[in-house]
Amino acid sequence: MRSFLAYLLLFSVMMPTISPWGTIAYFRLNRENIARTLCENRERPLAMCYGRCYLAKVLKQQKEQEDKETAQRLQNLPLYQLFTQAEIQFAFISKDFFQIVKACFSYQLVWYTAPGSCLLRPPKFS
Repeated sequence: MRSFLAYLLLFSVMMPTISPWGTIAYFRLNRENIARTLCENRERPLAMCYGRCYLAKVLKQQKEQEDKETAQRLQNLPLYQLFTQAEIQFAFISKDFFQIVKACFSYQLVWYTAPGSCLLRPPKFS
């Protein structure tokens, strides 16, 4: 039962790619009947079409139908916007503002020593 279900799912997934092959197989099996009844060039035996014009027409119709369905599916898809451009507005401040504010910095340490200078030395053995 599981293998039947697996084959059924596989067939249903592959059906859109197999459909032109099914049309070609149907044409091969019924070539004589198609050449006698459905061929557009059946009155002109010198054309030697033997129904290939009918096959080309059917395959073209299938391709157009598939393209139409694909376009319809893409048109109905919801649009998700993943990235947006932030609306950035720049306001330039005049130079007078920077001249008014004067920064006063005072350092508490005269000499700076890195704390890692003593930690990364190996211990002394006597």
